[in-house]
Amino acid sequence: MKTKYKNNSVSYFDMQFITSSISTTLVLLLLGLVVFFVLTAHNLSVYVRENINFSVIVSDDMKESDILKMQKHLNLEPFVKETEYISKERALQEQREAMGTNPEEFLGYNPFKASIEIKLHSNYTNADSIAKIERLIKRNTNIQEILYQKELIDTVNENIRNISMVLLGLAVLLTFVSFALINNTIRLTIYSKRFLIHTMKLVGASWGFIRRPFMWRNFWIGVLAGLIADSILWCAAYWLVSYEPDLIKLVTFNVMLTVSGAVLIFGVCITCFCAYLSINKYLKMKAGALYYI
Repeated sequence: MKTKYKNNSVSYFDMQFITSSISTTLVLLLLGLVVFFVLTAHNLSVYVRENINFSVIVSDDMKESDILKMQKHLNLEPFVKETEYISKERALQEQREAMGTNPEEFLGYNPFKASIEIKLHSNYTNADSIAKIERLIKRNTNIQEILYQKELIDTVNENIRNISMVLLGLAVLLTFVSFALINNTIRLTIYSKRFLIHTMKLVGASWGFIRRPFMWRNFWIGVLAGLIADSILWCAAYWLVSYEPDLIKLVTFNVMLTVSGAVLIFGVCITCFCAYLSINKYLKMKAGALYYI
């Protein structure tokens, strides 16, 4: 008798299974896009911060060998991502190529000074850290000045904070919306089986036995929907990178792996959780109440 009800209650590839999978896929796809944008926005903020240059202007009295030693010392600092030495001659050449004029011809000397261009790790591109780094570097008496765009850094950090708050709020909102949509889809599916659930109760089936086939059914709905959504997201990411190869710095393999895992785990957890709540609702109801819902 139990086997009969179990087989009747679970038809894994019927129309309800397909429609539930499609509905869940669309919701997971939307949620996956939010996770994708949050992670790529983080990578973008790191990329922007780590490409802000700090120019350490060196005194003319300092020999090139000493400048290179100082550069090696800076490379060992935890806040430095990379450095680049620009000699006076190279600075003059870059100016000549950019402006089409040679200042040395009418000044009689090279007005540019040697410098070391520094790029910091993103964790150090804030006002407090930069102030400490500036004091540390200026301990060397051969450093004339440190040039950087303070206003640009403040603007970048402010914009990143604002964007992060917006994306976080959007992620929370869509999480609740996703839960509501998936819960509604599953609840309607189980609603159509409410009399079967009650009949199984009447013949003595335990709640665990009644619940099990529904849980397995929705588990596979979550898995299938998650895999389909992940496939669509991977195809979209591949198209983006193919269209604009530079996006590989933002749309990394780790980003897509995290998005795929989040979508799949959320899909399985939310479908099983919603199924559990819906089944328990009908298990607790009396026979007469089933006709009035």
